[in-house]
Amino acid sequence: MSFEQLVAMARRNIAHVKAGTQDQERDVFRVPAADYLDADRWQLEMDRIFKRVPLTLGFSSELREPGAYKAMEVAGVPVLMSRGADGAIRAFVNMCSHRGAIVVDEGVGTARRFSCPYHGWTYDQHGDLVGIPDRSDFGDVDPSCHGLTPLAVAERAGLVFVVLTPGAAIDIDAFMAGYDELLDHLRFDDCHVVGHNRIDGPNWKVAYDGYLDFYHLPVLHRESFGPDMGTKALYDDWGPHQRVTMPNPSYLKLEERPEAEWDETKLIGGVWTIFPHVSVAGFDAGFHVWMVSQLFPGPTAETSTTIQNFLVTEEPTDEMRAAAAGQAAFLEQVVRDEDYHTGRRIQRALATGAKREVMFGRNEGGGQRFHRWVDALIAADDDELAGLLSSGIEAAR
Repeated sequence: MSFEQLVAMARRNIAHVKAGTQDQERDVFRVPAADYLDADRWQLEMDRIFKRVPLTLGFSSELREPGAYKAMEVAGVPVLMSRGADGAIRAFVNMCSHRGAIVVDEGVGTARRFSCPYHGWTYDQHGDLVGIPDRSDFGDVDPSCHGLTPLAVAERAGLVFVVLTPGAAIDIDAFMAGYDELLDHLRFDDCHVVGHNRIDGPNWKVAYDGYLDFYHLPVLHRESFGPDMGTKALYDDWGPHQRVTMPNPSYLKLEERPEAEWDETKLIGGVWTIFPHVSVAGFDAGFHVWMVSQLFPGPTAETSTTIQNFLVTEEPTDEMRAAAAGQAAFLEQVVRDEDYHTGRRIQRALATGAKREVMFGRNEGGGQRFHRWVDALIAADDDELAGLLSSGIEAAR
């Protein structure tokens, strides 16, 4: 069924190409400027979005073998993901039960046991406490009650999703709203991670707005790739997730063949976003390169960090790694010096109070939908969350 969805989206794209049109919302949408700056608003976003919904924190290919792990800090929470000998991925708060030390340094690796660097308390891949040095001298402690604190985790479409709040459940089906069936066509299960960039940026929503906006491409990126880009955008959505494409004249050639024979690799272009913080875009470096950008809020409303992950869809050679590194350097420069440089200037201007609102035009449906979802999730209590994600909000469409 997901291939038929790709074909249907291509058909809609072709219709817009022939008509010279793009998607249009009902009206201009306004967002209070304070939503990008206010510390209380930012805290609500952390508590009601980043601490409640599943976040895309890793790739199945990073944790391909039993014993593989990945450690990182997200929204102030140290997270450890590990694939056990049984093949299952588990996630934990990366914090020792003894005195709260970070157990595993950030990064990826392989380990059968995780030993705290402070006093040597040791945990297995299930998070169980399996070693206490000088246990008889320490005192009466039941190891079964003092394992690593688990976090809800799920794998879909070659991606690893984690909920940052201990004790919270994960309803990955409600959250994905069928989007994972489309993401399966991106073949992340078979990809190889070949590089990363880390870029400091502005407020997370200032930064993320740009991933949903083609309107700016030929203007802001006129010195890089913008002159070859158009401004028109088409939007498809599944729950809070979106795909952004351009009317693509090359799709007209697809009509020369039966739909069942349409080339899948031509149908998966555009920018795929995973709410609330991930953007996926493909590039040609003589072979296909995926850039998966994970955007994380910083410690204040004014800051964020983006991790650009670069993946290739086949076993990489040295030549491929070198070519991908060149592409990665270019994209780091574009985002750092064009997108996020502009984003910081936006923040400084908004902080003056000279404008009370920012606007998203009828041609900027992605930004409109994103901000409506942010508002809806902030307003939803815990009992309403799964229903909201699975059924969607009419106002976001």
